[in-house]
Amino acid sequence: MICITVTPTSRTLAKADLLNAARHGDIVELCLDHFVKEPDVADLIKSIDKPLIVSCRRPEEGGHWKGTEEERLMLLRQAIVAGPDYVELDLDIAPQVPRFGKTRRVISFTRLDQPETDVNHVFYEAANAKADVVKFTWPTPTIDDAWPLLAAVSQKRILPVVGMGLGPAELTFSLLGRKYGSPWIYAALEHGMEAHEGQATVFELDEDYHCRAIGPKTVFVAIAGFGPAQTMTTRILNNAFEQSGMNVRCLPFVPDDLSRLKKMLDVLKIKAVLVSGGLGRAILPLADEIDKHDQHSQYIDLLLKRDDHWHGYNTLWRSGLKAIETAMGKSDANPRPLDRQNVLILGNGGIAESMVYAVRRRDGLVSVVGPNDKEAQRVASENECRFVPYQSLYDTLAEVVILADPKLRAGHSHGAVNPSFLNPGQTVIDVSDPPRETDLFSEARLRGCRLIEPTAVYRDQIAAQFKALTGREIPADAVDSALSEG
Repeated sequence: MICITVTPTSRTLAKADLLNAARHGDIVELCLDHFVKEPDVADLIKSIDKPLIVSCRRPEEGGHWKGTEEERLMLLRQAIVAGPDYVELDLDIAPQVPRFGKTRRVISFTRLDQPETDVNHVFYEAANAKADVVKFTWPTPTIDDAWPLLAAVSQKRILPVVGMGLGPAELTFSLLGRKYGSPWIYAALEHGMEAHEGQATVFELDEDYHCRAIGPKTVFVAIAGFGPAQTMTTRILNNAFEQSGMNVRCLPFVPDDLSRLKKMLDVLKIKAVLVSGGLGRAILPLADEIDKHDQHSQYIDLLLKRDDHWHGYNTLWRSGLKAIETAMGKSDANPRPLDRQNVLILGNGGIAESMVYAVRRRDGLVSVVGPNDKEAQRVASENECRFVPYQSLYDTLAEVVILADPKLRAGHSHGAVNPSFLNPGQTVIDVSDPPRETDLFSEARLRGCRLIEPTAVYRDQIAAQFKALTGREIPADAVDSALSEG
């Protein structure tokens, strides 16, 4: 079930928020700590036909209560008399608020500084405080921080446990919570109404993550990162899995300790990881073996577990190379359109290095340039191509320009790339973080360059990745519909 948290400031807004939340959620949490004036809880309860949780949190629990502690306790006691389905009580005040009527008690333990290490002790304290449900809340910037929260939810206990993460990996926890038996997970009704910064909305859970279809037998594909490109990949793959009748869904995560991550992936029975942007080198230690064509660049965007070993692949350079050759008229009569073409590859890092490898395979005349001259010189030397000092970028002639670093920024300030080196005679492709269009690529569009859209690279890449994951062709409309929505 999905619990939608609403944080109204007035009775009028409260009724509207409750009605909207009840249309989209299975349970609604009404936070009393945001009200300017004391609410009529009994009247509000009557406005919806979904189970209602009443809470009133202090700032130290992430709430907005500004009154005294005595006033808060009185408000919670009055709310219980009104007869909500649940009342949330902090563990330290639970003994001061007696059970009343049929209202069930969610005994909550919150830490805003770090994850709790002694979950079992807290659980039994909550059980002794006459809990019906135990709730844990703490920061979850990475999957490592969310892991104990998942353990608390998934273990068989005498009482059900729910959790709320604070940070990017809350979404990771919520999706895993669906699989491993959490009674409910939390979501915001819409952006601007989050219980805490970064909380996912119910529409994101439904439309991007297909959350309600996740169950005990769902298999996850891990998606490293939470940026726009990763969200697009998640949306497309989840649509494709659903259209293909597969009980597979995407699980976003922030990688942290890779040695621990391997064990987590094993426990979760995850056998595929997709990577994009600048994470392709950071995730390298996870790979036991790397495809021979991808070893040189030391950049991977796909990990598959086969025969108890993680195999790493770089699908990006293959898709980028294919898009360039297609745009340049590759055919039976012209099988190598990059042969002897001047190609400028701009950027540092694994994406740039893998594109150097790709173009050199087609006998392109490669010039390597990036903000880090030492790194660019190393790549040029190892690939036997031309090194261009960064300050000489604007004096370098090129027929093809490959933007290959997600850290590059267009501009005239220190550290930025002055887009004046771009001109209408060039073919420009952006493989930095497809399908996202960087500001440098937007400058190329304004300057009349011949463009190879990031979406062209992305379409081929996501199709190749889906086939590697499933052995099937990706449904075309799963890609088209997601890209058209942006």
